[in-house]
Amino acid sequence: MIRAAITLKLNAYDDTGAIIAAMTTSIPESPHSGRNWDYRYCWVRDGYFVINALNRLGTTHTMERFLGYMVNVTAGSESGLLQPVYRIDGRSVPDEWEAASLPGYRGMGPVRVGNQAYRQVQNDVYGSAVLAATHVFFDRRLARAGDAKLFERLEPLGKKALEVFDQPDAGLWELRGASRVHAFSSIMCWAACDRLSKIAQRLGASARADYWSGAAQRIHRFVCERMWSEKRKAFVAAAQGEELDASMLLLHEIGFLAADDPRFASTVAAIEGSLKKGDFVYRYVEKDDFGTPSHAFLVCTFWYVNALAALGRKDDARRLFDKLLASDNRHGLLAEHIDPSSGEQWGNFPQTYSMVGLINSAIRLSKPWDEAF
Repeated sequence: MIRAAITLKLNAYDDTGAIIAAMTTSIPESPHSGRNWDYRYCWVRDGYFVINALNRLGTTHTMERFLGYMVNVTAGSESGLLQPVYRIDGRSVPDEWEAASLPGYRGMGPVRVGNQAYRQVQNDVYGSAVLAATHVFFDRRLARAGDAKLFERLEPLGKKALEVFDQPDAGLWELRGASRVHAFSSIMCWAACDRLSKIAQRLGASARADYWSGAAQRIHRFVCERMWSEKRKAFVAAAQGEELDASMLLLHEIGFLAADDPRFASTVAAIEGSLKKGDFVYRYVEKDDFGTPSHAFLVCTFWYVNALAALGRKDDARRLFDKLLASDNRHGLLAEHIDPSSGEQWGNFPQTYSMVGLINSAIRLSKPWDEAF
């Protein structure tokens, strides 16, 4: 956990508060797959996950700096629309291009600079931004708490979330050749409205609390009606589809469903049966722009560990967590993907998602203080 926290801190640019996804570009997700991306930028979603993990360890400065970065990014958007990813100084990411003169990792090019994802519509960003800011209204360790002025800056993000929750986008996994109404994006839009309601309650703004609570309920009904599959007995990746998505393991973590909601247990069971290959969980198993994924996404397995713990299956969760720890390199670091057969790590390195997953799962599986002695 200490090594993971240090690594996350090293991915934070203190001058602006930006947090990059990884320090490398173009290490392929799997051999000769063409899944080579430049991760040296700040994704709003990844930034939220990082500051959430570090905040649990008491590293509140990174959270405060990231919030300042997001306030500046939001202020620089005249339309109120957020891009999924920005440079460390808050400017747009450069257009993606390939460095033809470079052979790439083990000769497995292309080497890409820039990331096309900045052009995509990813509607979960509004929820990520609000979730990141929510801490400052409730965390008593901070010298300066969130106030009505900051809440007023956050409400336009909730307004956007309410506008786009039922609109198609590229989704969490940034699909390049498909646009659907993704469950994760809709759920994060719900989270934006839900947290704004709670913040308004905290500030004593009862009318705004009621407004955002009503908005959250509207999105919640939409997701339950459109994203639940009776055939799968699970929440699926997108509206009117049947494909499963590992991000639905976060239904309890985000607060969308209670741990004892039978739909949560049923969704976890469906993912367990379809996306878990050996010890590791895939993001999805359907073909995308580059074919069928061959390697597992490490953070998804950590999400699965947390889901098992939430369901009371802590012995299973601990056994799997031990296997994940055994997958790291000699420095205690993790990449983005792993070959389930060989255990070899692939993808950009070190990957903040994976290190966040390690921290969160370790916290979830730690004994409470009253049971430790």
